[in-house]
Amino acid sequence: MLDIKFIKENSDLIKEAARKKHIKFNVDDLLKIDSERRELQTGVEAKRSEQNSASEKIAQAKDPAEREKMIAEMKLLKDTLQKEEEKLKEVMKNWQKQMVQVPNIPDMSVPEGESDADNQEVRTWGEIPKFDFEPKKHMELMENLNMLDTLRGAKVAGFRGYFLKNAGAELHMAVMNFVWSHFVKKGFSPMVAPSLVRREPFIGTGYLPQSEEDLYKTQDGDYLAGTAEVGTMGYYMDEVIDRSKLPIKFISISQCFRREAGSHGKDVKGIYRVHEFTKIEQVVLCEADHQTSVKLHEELTANAEEVLQALGIPYRVVVNCGGDLGLGQVKKYDIEAWRPGEGKYGETHSSSYFHDFQTRRLNIRYKDADGKLKFVHSLNNTAIALPRILIPIIENGQQADGSIKIPKPLIPFLGKEIISTESLK
Repeated sequence: MLDIKFIKENSDLIKEAARKKHIKFNVDDLLKIDSERRELQTGVEAKRSEQNSASEKIAQAKDPAEREKMIAEMKLLKDTLQKEEEKLKEVMKNWQKQMVQVPNIPDMSVPEGESDADNQEVRTWGEIPKFDFEPKKHMELMENLNMLDTLRGAKVAGFRGYFLKNAGAELHMAVMNFVWSHFVKKGFSPMVAPSLVRREPFIGTGYLPQSEEDLYKTQDGDYLAGTAEVGTMGYYMDEVIDRSKLPIKFISISQCFRREAGSHGKDVKGIYRVHEFTKIEQVVLCEADHQTSVKLHEELTANAEEVLQALGIPYRVVVNCGGDLGLGQVKKYDIEAWRPGEGKYGETHSSSYFHDFQTRRLNIRYKDADGKLKFVHSLNNTAIALPRILIPIIENGQQADGSIKIPKPLIPFLGKEIISTESLK
């Protein structure tokens, strides 16, 4: 959420942000509601002051007739005040609804575009593997090695359900443990975040109201998170952080759930797009400084690249266009790993920074060097998403006989260098 003062003084920037992000939002409607809100607040505050003054005069009145007259006038004032308070309450609801839909200002370096098809490649790493055989897709490889069962997964969990089993489950845990230990060694504070989260952190992080259709909701009005970012960002909600602790770097894990609304027909086979998965997320809070946010954004992106490089997976980094940015993102990178079975790159990591968009909503602040309260800046980046990352690991490591060569960093966690039919005996 942006400061209303900033919005009023920079309405043209907000209009440009909505245009570039392809978000329908009318800033003029908000400013009209804001004007009505301020006018009503002024009137209500004046009548409350008048009411307090009248109460004092009534208490001091000695003439019974004069006192009765003042009480009658007081009743009229009270009735008028009550009506205006009710009207202000409704206007405030409308104002708040509009405020949480204001898009954040994208960085100048964000390219124009309507969708992920318009994202621009920044760099690539690694050589695309050349096979002397026709590379198979992950689903065929995993099923042949008894690592995956989607038929029983669908029977138990419905569409996009799956079971990881045997070496598939072991590989899942090996990747998770490798990434976890990698980030803890880098100084990130480990956190197991809740998946069942109240509405407030979702509004605070910007997933509501924009992405409500993609969230699972409970009968009690809570939601299941699609990323550990939501619960982690809620950790310091309504708190003032000691400036000396900044930047705070969390490595958070949680089970994640997404309805994948609007993706009907996309990636219906395999484990690329599923409803339930595990995600390890980098979440950072820092001082309210643009250059610090930019520096940390590049650092978090590099951290994710380190993981893919260690696993020997070729990838590319793209900068997301305006139409592929969320409501609150200032800038975002996607990292896409090479998938030999598909002959194309597939997104595995996303790296974003928000300035104080999220923390203003969540009321997370600190005191600067002058003792002034400021909202911290927030950033996040995927450390790893499972089981999706298993796809490039398996497809890039496939051998002619259908076995899978395991990346070196995973061997100590998995206890084997090759997954083959022999290893299943």
